Amino acid sequence: MPQISQIAATYASQIFWLLITFGILYFGIGKVMVPKVIATVDAREGQIAADLAAAEQARVAADQVEAAWRLRMDEARAAALAETSAAKAQAAKAAESQIRSADAELAERLAHHDLAVGNAKAQAMLNLQSVAADVAQELVAKVAGLTVSIDAAADAVRRSNAHG
Repeated sequence: MPQISQIAATYASQIFWLLITFGILYFGIGKVMVPKVIATVDAREGQIAADLAAAEQARVAADQVEAAWRLRMDEARAAALAETSAAKAQAAKAAESQIRSADAELAERLAHHDLAVGNAKAQAMLNLQSVAADVAQELVAKVAGLTVSIDAAADAVRRSNAHG
């Protein structure tokens, strides 16, 4: 059968061309495409590594900036606390000074008022003795029917106050 004897020759030629095609594809892909893909992957990995390094540097810089900011904030808080304490102390001194001034003024006014009250009391006592002398003079005139001088009545009132 001639068809069977042709199969070996036909298939042998197809297998030959198949091996040559696969060989060309293998070397074409292996020598041209694979190095390009590897170069792209390497470039991407390098870019990723560079980005990670830049991100780490940025994080370190941000940490330093944050630490400096915290230090400045602590210094500002301390300065504000010192100013507040100084203002409180100054306000306390001013209030104490005002209180002392008011106390001195009130003490002076009280002394003036005490003096005025003492003078008024002395004047009232003089008036009271004068009224008592008048009453004693009239009482002696009505009860005993005698006429007594105002000086004698005032003297009697003074002696009566001295004993009683």
